[in-house]
Amino acid sequence: MSKENVAPQTSATNSFLSGGFGGVAAVFIGHPFDLAKTTPTGTYKGTLDVFKQTLKADGFRELYRGMATPLLGVTPVFAISFWAFDVGKKIVYAATPSRTSRDLNVPELAFAGFFSAFPIALVTSPSERIKVVLQTQGSGVAKQYDGPVAVARILYQEGGLPSILRGTGATLLRDGPGYAAYFGMAGVAMWFIAIPPDVLKSRLQSAPAGTYKGTADVLRNLWKNEGPQALFKGLGPTMLRAFPANAASFLGVEYSLRAMSKMW
Repeated sequence: MSKENVAPQTSATNSFLSGGFGGVAAVFIGHPFDLAKTTPTGTYKGTLDVFKQTLKADGFRELYRGMATPLLGVTPVFAISFWAFDVGKKIVYAATPSRTSRDLNVPELAFAGFFSAFPIALVTSPSERIKVVLQTQGSGVAKQYDGPVAVARILYQEGGLPSILRGTGATLLRDGPGYAAYFGMAGVAMWFIAIPPDVLKSRLQSAPAGTYKGTADVLRNLWKNEGPQALFKGLGPTMLRAFPANAASFLGVEYSLRAMSKMW
């Protein structure tokens, strides 16, 4: 088989657009689980009870309350992710010109997935820094913020761009291995690897300036005060959401690629 026969055929535009479709599918399937996860403890018996009571009281549409925000945020991230993953695969093809198959093995897929984390981290880290600060409203310095624009403005006043970008290294620490697992094995496998650095990232980004010296300092304090189990807080709800959401994402990508291949 010639080199031309094994070269990747997906264009950058198609990879980007298909990733966006995958993001829409992931949000549509995963949002009800996010709603259940954020419901106050003690109100319901469990996730299924949240669905049952919500459908009974308010109907199907209530399961998608607040979906516009994650839809606007997640869709471009997925688009960048699958575009960068395709670039990573092309790097693998270029580095192995004598290969006789277009199929990539697990280490090669993992490399392409790891590569995709770099542009994603640059995009998601500032937004997650702002999101984490808003989610910790009512404690410490976070109580002065009343919206994302206010967060960005005040963080910039406090420490300039480095303050807004705090946690980028921790984000890459999470996303690099996480996306290597996501594309190299399965979407669910990603979170077994990504949850601990995600916990560290959230702690670092939500803490007032000067609380920690860096990611390693967060880990040291968390390990000492809360034990290693604290690194896996939120794993259960995350895994419950991950299976259907990631399955929907890959289906969205695959079927949109097929549709685009027929359109142009």
